[in-house]
Formats: sequence, C-alpha cells, structure tokens
Amino acid sequence: MAVSHSVVGKSIIRGEGPEKVSGKAMFTADVARPGMIWGKVLRSPFPSAKILSIDTSLAENAPGVYAVVTAKDMPDSRVGRLLRDMPVLARDSVRFVGEKVAAVAAETLEAAEEALLLIDVDYEVTPPVVDPFNAMEPTAPTIHPELTSYEGLPQPPSDVNNVLAHNIWAKGDLDQGFAESDLVFEHTFNLQLAHQGYIEPHACMVEVDSDDRIQVWVNNKDPFVLRGQLAAVWELPESRIKLNPTNIGGDFGGKGSFMDVPVCYYLALKSGRPVKMVMDYIQELMAGNPRHPATITMKTGVKKDGRLWARQATIVLNSGAYGAFKPTVYLRGADHSGGAYRIPHVKLESFMVYTNNVPAGHMRAPAKPQVVFAVESHMDMIAREMGLDPYQFRMMNVLQEGDQAPTGGVWQEIRAEETLRQAAGKAGWDKPKTEPQQGRGMAISDMAPGTGKSTATVSMDERGKTTLLTPLWDTGTGAHTMLRQLVAEELTIPVEDVGLVIQDTDAVPFSSGSGGSRVTHTTGNAVMGAVRELRAKLTAVVAEGFDCPEERIRLVGGRFVLAGDESDGGSGDLAVSIVDVAAQAVSNAQGPVTGDMTYTSVPSEHTSFCVQVAEVKVDPETGQVTVKRIVTAHDVGTVINPMLHQGQIDGGIIQGLGYALMEEMTSEDGQISSLSLGDYKIPTIADIPQLDTVLLESPAGPLPYQGKGIGEISNIPVAAAIANAVEDAVGVRITSLPITAEKVLAGLKGEDRK
Repeated sequence: MAVSHSVVGKSIIRGEGPEKVSGKAMFTADVARPGMIWGKVLRSPFPSAKILSIDTSLAENAPGVYAVVTAKDMPDSRVGRLLRDMPVLARDSVRFVGEKVAAVAAETLEAAEEALLLIDVDYEVTPPVVDPFNAMEPTAPTIHPELTSYEGLPQPPSDVNNVLAHNIWAKGDLDQGFAESDLVFEHTFNLQLAHQGYIEPHACMVEVDSDDRIQVWVNNKDPFVLRGQLAAVWELPESRIKLNPTNIGGDFGGKGSFMDVPVCYYLALKSGRPVKMVMDYIQELMAGNPRHPATITMKTGVKKDGRLWARQATIVLNSGAYGAFKPTVYLRGADHSGGAYRIPHVKLESFMVYTNNVPAGHMRAPAKPQVVFAVESHMDMIAREMGLDPYQFRMMNVLQEGDQAPTGGVWQEIRAEETLRQAAGKAGWDKPKTEPQQGRGMAISDMAPGTGKSTATVSMDERGKTTLLTPLWDTGTGAHTMLRQLVAEELTIPVEDVGLVIQDTDAVPFSSGSGGSRVTHTTGNAVMGAVRELRAKLTAVVAEGFDCPEERIRLVGGRFVLAGDESDGGSGDLAVSIVDVAAQAVSNAQGPVTGDMTYTSVPSEHTSFCVQVAEVKVDPETGQVTVKRIVTAHDVGTVINPMLHQGQIDGGIIQGLGYALMEEMTSEDGQISSLSLGDYKIPTIADIPQLDTVLLESPAGPLPYQGKGIGEISNIPVAAAIANAVEDAVGVRITSLPITAEKVLAGLKGEDRK
C-alpha cells in the first residue's frame, strides 16, 4: 500500500526562485570587495612549445597595473582534483592552446587586458600530438616525461606511451566466449568534444584578509575538495583558507574544477588587493574542461537465437593535455560498455590518453553518453544484421533479477524489462509509421546513485522556527528546496516554515558536494538523520512532560498526539503543538534544540534504468533530421518533488539532444575553432520535440523514502536512440556524433559519412 506523505511528493516551488528571477541572487561575478581589482591571464597560442623567455617589464609599468606573475613567482608545484599534473602557470613548456602562461591584476578589466598585450613570450614551437592513437605509439613524443612522479597517478602506471590511466573490467573467458559464439560483430564509434554549456562562466575572487586568511568566492560545487587542492598547491594549511558560498549558475559536471583560483591567489598576494577573475566564453571553449572525445570499438559474439555471449570493448578517451580536472583519473562510465545486458564473457578496456588538446574534465554522467551511444547503436546494428526487431532483441538479453551485470556485480530488484516494455508501449513501437522517412529508435541505460559524505544540522528555536544548515552548494537543480521538503515532512510542518543556511568551509570539517547523482543519496540522508534526531529530542520532552512512553507519541500536522488519537486531531489524552514543545526543549537545553548527522553513503545494491524511444523525420533531399518526439521511461523510487524531478528529466533529454545533433567543439591541430556560442550550437526552444515521460514508481532505492537518483541518467541514451531512429527512417547508420544533415545526406548518396 502506498505511503501517504504531506510534503514529499508535492511540487513545491523552488525557494531561491524569486531572488534569481529578480536579479537579487548573488553569483560569484557579482561579488565586490573594497579595493577590488581585476585579474586576467595570458594564454599560449600554441598546442606544444618550449618557453624560452617571458618579459613582463612593460606590463609591470603599465598604468593601473598592480601585479604581474609568471611561474617564477610561485612554488614549482602542480594542482589537480586527484591527479596533480597541471602547473598554475606554465613554467618551461606549454601543452595546449589556451594554457596559462602569465597573469596580471589591474585597476580595471580594460587595463588588465591591455597589460597582457605588453607581455613578450619567446616560444620554440614543437610538434603537437593531437590524436590519441598517434600519442600511444612508442615513437610519439611523450607529453609528460615526468608522469610517474605525479601525485595521484593510478598505480601501477601504464606502460603505454602517454596513457595516464588504463582500466580493465572482465569476467568469464573472452576467448571461450567468442569461440562458442555463432556470429561475431564489430563496429567502431567516434564521439566529439563537447562543452557543458552552462550559462554562467567560471569566476572567482580571492582576498587575503587582515587576519592573513585567504577568503575565496568561487562558483565551485565541491568547495571542501577544492580547499584541499588549493592548500596543496599553495603549500598552506587548509585552516588558512575559507570558501564562501555564492549561487552557481549551472554546472553539468563542469564546475568542480579549480580553474583560475590558484593564480588568482598569487595576484592577490602580490598586489595586496582582492582580485576578481571572470572567464568569457572564448576562454571557456578554448580552455575549459569539456566532455572527453572518444573512440569506442565494440566486438560482440552472439548465439544463433540472439543471445549475447561475449563482449569486448575498447574505449580510447582523449584526455587532452592534463588530467587535473577529473575527480577520478579514469572515467567510471567506461565500465558501462557491457550495457544493461547479461553477457557471460566480457572484457572492457579503457585508455585515458594525453594529447596536446584542451584538457577534458567531467560532463553530466562522465563517459556514459559516449559509451551508451556505442553500446546501443551496436545493439541495433546487430539486431538488423540478424533480422531481429531491436526491441525484442533487447528484451531477450536485458538483465533480469538475479543476473550478473557485465562487470560482475548483481543488482537488486532489477526493473529493466518492465522499463523497456513501458517505453515501447508509450511510444507505440509496434504501430505502423504514418509518414515516409519516419523512424523510431530506442536505447537503454542504467545509473546507480553516487556516493560521498555530507553533514546536516536541523535546529528549532523557542518560537518553533526551524532552520536547516547544510554545506551543499546547489548548482541550480533546486536541491535546497528538496532538502527543506525532507525536514518539513519529518516535522509535519509547512515547507515554507523551514529556513535554510548554506554553510561555508569553516562551518563543518568536510562535505563531498554535488555530483555523480549523489546529492539526495548523501546530503538527503544526512538531513534525514539530523531532522529525526531533532524530532526524537522533541518527542522525549513530550514523553517526560506528559508521563507517557515515547513509542505512543506521534507527530501529526505539527502537533504531538498519542497513538490512536490521530483521527480526531489529538483531542484525546494529548495534543500539544510542536511550537510549545520546542519552547520547553529550548528552555531545558538553554538554547536552540538541534539534530546533527554526518552521513557517508556506500555503493547501492540498486540501480535505476532509463529507456528512451526517439521518433524522427528525415528530409531525403537535405539529410536534415527533425526529432518529433522522445518518450522516456524511468525506473524510479519515491519522487520527492515531481516538478524538480521532471525538470531534471526534460533538461537531460534536451542536453542529450544537443549532443546528438549539433554540439561539437571543432578543432584543427589542437586549435579550437568554435570559440563562441554562435559557432558552438546548443538547442533552442525551436529544437525541442514533444517530450513524454513514463515513471515506474516503486519504493526500492537508497535515497530518503526509498527514492532513486535522477540527475544525470536522462541525458545518456538520447543520442543512441536518435541514431537508431535515423537508420530506421532512411537506412543510414551514423557512427559518429553529432548526427548532422551533411553526414546523413552523404549516407543517402552512398558516400563516406564518418
């Protein structure tokens, strides 16, 4: 029987919405401090070169300039989220176009930009290596000769040239599996370089205050992790560094990096003034931390009846010049190249390769959109070559309860088959197509919630005012509203009565921050623990005051009642408002009554599945692909806020649509050529198709109220579903993203369309 909730399951409007739409919300670029000046960086114009000399004398004497710094002004140390392989400023060489070489701080932004023009750098250009396969050749230049000395390098180091991480997942016997297969299929797929496309670019401000503490304002979703990175590269104790919260204007994986903060500190230190740095979109596209390009080869052995029997996948990921922006040096999504299927014999292998390109970081569901595009395109190609319906082929092989996943684990309460069935039914998979050049395609993926550590405090004062204190800095998802709903639900009070305080890095020892679909899993469970502790303290006060056992006391509609009295609102033996109880509790404790929780989440035995069906129309004269409809079916637990939940689904689909059809950072010899959002296309409202959602709700997850994560999964299968629909429409198989009209038209003409 479904559990009834008073606040959970309701579409509560986001609490921070009014401030954001009115312009009152404070973002990092809005922060102003007394005496603030502006910082700018000079970037390398070459993908690979030695630095022979840097002359900053003219810039140092330019009007309005307070500081100029180069590598010689700071320790010879490196920075990174896990792998510390990136200098704050290039010292002896540059490894990509856009690498920071020098920085200035000046009275105005214009003065800083003019000073950059006065810095003279003498380079000796060296041959770049921009292709990861060329980079892995033994004869290729080694981009990081000192690689084995880097802190955070995965052990043991790879013996492949320019490979910083080499991972293998295997089960069964691959050779035996292919020997026992009746048919073997092999296909290769290429995935493009893509930017996260958040509205707000990276920004930071650093001030060394009168107590010699370093105050930092930055749009970073992992402030406690960033503090550790900064302490290491600055060679300072963490206690001297404080990160102050601001709003974050979008993330999609890209706002976890240190970006300009390390160099901003040296400018502030040398100038003696607070320094602000804000990237523009030219810099974002040239030197941000975009999604990894990849080349993926899938080889699968199949039995005559269509059963998958062996799978070998090789994933080559182009890391760019550094690995510093990655919280894990390899990308965990590579282990999804087995798909959501039972396969007895599997070997999945990924290579993370240094090249002289822009360093890649994380983007929504790292590596999974790349991998699932390959897996699910490969599945359709196999099905069509075998004369099988792609839907039935998936149903035959999809994971069932008790099955071992391709990498060896076993999930509980698997709902993959039901999710496939619901998506196909909603999309009318078996219905005849009504127009020529119309096609349908499907794809499936799964995503377990991420793990981490978080803390929460819930307090109530003598007037019953409730406040949630959290170190989670929301990235624009509405997470704070969802957390307030959890508090309100447990205390049976209106969500409007729950206040929120966002904590800085001085307030608590550590929090993992946002990312990896872990917010509700980690911070949500921390909040649940804190509010339940508070509730238990209030219940104890009631029990003592009314001389009754705690187990008989219930909290209903903001009043404590005895069990059995809920139906009449507590008009029996006991009925006391939570405000009165809070006043007594505060009097007893001589201060606000609080509940606290530090929660460390562990890998869940549950995963959630998403199946998407795309319906497209292809113009045979131009190759233009128009997506008419996308059906997405989600295996979910309890949905805490349906409006926010649906927003995550729709936003992810639209982001996946952009990745599928238009988004690409084009480059030549390491030089990005799409350096504006005019050249780098992202979807507009005119591109959005009809979006239909099916939710398969059954409380069976590790989140509060047995929920499941939703933040990343809906952007994963989109590209594969569209590619499969294109082939269904006009018989053209596209194996590289984006799926452009030019590629489709070339395919229609029988030309090379890769």
